[in-house]
Amino acid sequence: MPPLVADYPILRWGILLGLFALVAIGAYLGTVAISARQMSRRRLADGSDFTEHAIVGASLRSTQRETAWVKLVNGIEKAGLSLVDTRDETMRKKLAAAGYTAPYAARLYTLIRLVLVIGLPVLMFGILWATGSVPSLLKVYGIVVISALAGLYLPAVWIAAKADRRQQEIINGFPDALDLMLVCVEAGLAMDAAFARVGMEMTESHPRLAEQFGGVVLELRAGRSHEDALRRMADRAGADEIRAFATLLIQSSKLGSSIAQTLRVYASEMREKRRLRAEEKAHRLPVLLSVPLVGCMLPVMIGVLMLPAMIRIIRAVMPNLGG
Repeated sequence: MPPLVADYPILRWGILLGLFALVAIGAYLGTVAISARQMSRRRLADGSDFTEHAIVGASLRSTQRETAWVKLVNGIEKAGLSLVDTRDETMRKKLAAAGYTAPYAARLYTLIRLVLVIGLPVLMFGILWATGSVPSLLKVYGIVVISALAGLYLPAVWIAAKADRRQQEIINGFPDALDLMLVCVEAGLAMDAAFARVGMEMTESHPRLAEQFGGVVLELRAGRSHEDALRRMADRAGADEIRAFATLLIQSSKLGSSIAQTLRVYASEMREKRRLRAEEKAHRLPVLLSVPLVGCMLPVMIGVLMLPAMIRIIRAVMPNLGG
């Protein structure tokens, strides 16, 4: 392979440019992710985010600002490459559960998978060329297939892991949010005011949950009904506890029952579930610790205990066997 690259300078420059493009794209993605996270934390740390600035500056319409990602996706689609997935609605739900709610998130996800499917085999060939190894045809085929499959499925694994972590953060802070909402409702606040107040109070402790409550406030003040706003919050969160909470509030408002009593009972159930989850993790520790205990410590203990006896047996038996 290195002699082939040396004979064709165009191929060599193509590999180098491909490696440079991959590194540049990775650095750009990392910078954008870090800056977006810092901006979200800064916005959530501001106490007036859910009351004045976010309500005035945000909009529920689909007029997305022309960011670099939008321009990139639109430019690629105008060039003739369609980035619309056949499972677009399912993909949008998965991305929304992971926190990516932008309208172009599904198309950008498809673009990233396409770049990884093509870029990872090129990167592996670049590594082989840099090390000077000459693989066989079967090895080249295996490298191409494995790297292409990794580029195809790694984004899905990343999205699933981030969605699970985000749901876990939301669920862990949900009992505290219910207690605060119960206090607000019993004090005489309406549901939209209670959501706004609880979201403002939990920006530091549970920013993911505060973001969900802020979205409900935005939708309610934009004119959506309580039922629609609560169901959309449940779809964005993707957690069964949030979906059950939305259903309870909708049924309470329709049937005319006491929302405070509903929140009190459901908050007690959520605290009990959180305690049971903590006990479950505590009970799993002995089982998890038995694996390193049996695999690492037990052979050493057996060796320490049995080694003196084995030495004594060898000293007593070996002379008799010898003669």
